[in-house]
Formats: sequence, structure tokens, C-alpha cells
Amino acid sequence: MRKLRQASSHHEAVLHDLMLVTMRVLNRYRLLNVGKEMSEMKRCVLLEPAAEEVCNQSAVYPRIYQMPPTQGRQKLEEAQNTPVYKYPADIRTEQIQTGQWGDVRVYFVRPEGAGSIRDVIFYIHGAGWVFGSFHTHEKLVRELAARTGSLVVFPEYALAPEAKYPVAIEQCFFLFSSLWKILDGHCMEFNQDTLTIAGDSVGGNMAIAMTLMKEMRGGPDIHKLLLYYPVTDACFNTPSYCQFAENYYLYREGMKWFWQQYAPYSKDRNHILASPLKADAECFQKFPDTMIVNGQADVLRSEGEKFGEKLRCAGVNVTAVRVQGIIHDFVMLNALDRTEACCAAMDLSIGWLQRKNQGKDSFSDGR
Repeated sequence: MRKLRQASSHHEAVLHDLMLVTMRVLNRYRLLNVGKEMSEMKRCVLLEPAAEEVCNQSAVYPRIYQMPPTQGRQKLEEAQNTPVYKYPADIRTEQIQTGQWGDVRVYFVRPEGAGSIRDVIFYIHGAGWVFGSFHTHEKLVRELAARTGSLVVFPEYALAPEAKYPVAIEQCFFLFSSLWKILDGHCMEFNQDTLTIAGDSVGGNMAIAMTLMKEMRGGPDIHKLLLYYPVTDACFNTPSYCQFAENYYLYREGMKWFWQQYAPYSKDRNHILASPLKADAECFQKFPDTMIVNGQADVLRSEGEKFGEKLRCAGVNVTAVRVQGIIHDFVMLNALDRTEACCAAMDLSIGWLQRKNQGKDSFSDGR
């Protein structure tokens, strides 16, 4: 009987091991084929073909937010090696000390061969507070500089989770508040009356923070605010979060992870410098003219549009656009540069910047 029990236990152990091996093989098969499965899945919003391809690629496990931050950064950097046209530019860098917040590398981008430049754009990059660099946003900032004839000031702020809230916004505000002093060394006479603060995604979030901090602490006058699909609230149950939670490049679980890296504590997330949508409308009464560009199939769309509504309620001049058939990051990703969505968004936002810089708030024919 003892031998029979031993034999039975041995057989059970072998069967258990076989089941584990089988499960691992099936799981491996699922992971390898998830891209194909996603490509065959019918999405509820029809996307441009290039956006469909980006969605399919981002669906493959491990997804970027499931990797250690250093690997995720490398993955985005490599993705942005995709060949793309980059406007000619003269670029210089400077390492600037921001006091207790540490050193920040700052890029100064101006149109190639430009003589005098009057207008300045202070640009804060996105990519979840965890990823992103000058390389990931180079084609975008070169285009802004070239087509608006502006100097773009681009800080590579400290990334999360190594640097959590509020390190990045403190670094950026130090640079912003010292901007004209920093630019003294460029031997140009800039127009301090046309300063633009701009940013994409979490960079848009921090651009809003700059504007709020300026009202709280003082600083250079901000003429206008340009926001591409900004993060405005640490809330994950909005209509767009529910509709586009999966299979649209930026995942709801991914945004939860980004927030956890940047601001893991609720007291920080709920502060208006992290979630500006939570601020009272009175906080925005002195905000400059603002343009907000959102993509249709983006978990952040609802909060971006809601922020525009709050600004309008506060009496701010707001231009808000929803671009159809496109996903998050569409003005940044090299792979989406030639989409109708990216071209339209860049044309609209650059035209808006040019009109504001020239002091034209109505049509040239008097309409």
C-alpha cells in the first residue's frame, strides 16, 4: 500500500509539472501573438492607419509601463529613432544649476541661420514624467522653432521615480523664473511680451503648473499657453478613460503607473500643481490665452476638454480642438508625423502662435 501511495504521489507530481509547463507554453504563445490578436480586433473608433500600427505595437507584452523605468526609457528612445524630417536648427546646450533641485540640461533651439529672434517658447516635454528627453521630442521642437521663428527653451528635467513630485516642476519653475537672465548670454533682444509656455501630455500638466506658480510666486509675464493633450487630473474613471482604457496606445493602467512613479501620495496628487482641474475657477482668472489640442482616442481627452471648459468659465480666451481618428502622443511620435492629425494639429497650433505673436486676434480682412 505504501508503494502504491508513493507511486500515486509521484504521478501527481509529474502531472502537476506537466500542467505548469503547458501553462507556460500557452502563456508564451499568447504573448507572442498578442500583437496579431490586437491587430485583428475591431476598435470602436476608426483610426488613421499609422495610429493603428502604433496601437498594435504598443499592445505587445511587456508593455512599456510593465518594464523597469530604465528599459522603458530606452524603448521610447529607440522608437524615436524612426526616420523623420527634422527642420534645420541651430542647437546649443547648457547645464544650469537650479539650487536645491539640482542641475538641469537645457537645450536652446532656434531656426538655422536665423539672425534676430524676437519670440520665445518655453517647452516642457511629456512622456509620463518617467520617460522623455530632447531626442524623443526633437522633431517637434525643431518644427515649432522653425515655423514660428522662435527660440525654443527645452529643459531635460529630472525624471520619476528617481525624482518625485515636486522636483520636476520646481526645476522648471526655477528656469522659467530666471528665463530672461539666462537668455542674456544669447546676445539677442527678445520680446518679453510674447512669451509662450507649452507642453505635451505631462509636459502640458507642468506648463499649467508654471502658470499657477507664476501667479503664486511671481515671475515673467506669460502671453499664451499651448497644451497638447494635457494631463490635468489624477482621476481614472472619466468617459475617455473608460472608453479607451485598452488597445489605444496609452493604457489606463499605464497612466496609473505613471502617476504612481511621479506622485505616489494622494496629498500630492490632489494638489492643484499636480491636478490643476481640482482648482477653483478663480485660480485661473489671470491665465493667458490658451490653446488645447486633444486626440479623439486618448484616455486623457475628457480631462483636457474639461480643463478648457474650466478656463472658459474663468473668463480665459480658450481655443480647444479635438482631432479625429488619432491617439495620444500624436504630435510627438515620429511614426505619426505624416498623419493627417499631426499635420492639422501642427498647422493649427503654429498658426495660432503666429497670430498671437503678431498681436492679431481677428481675421486680417476685418471679419
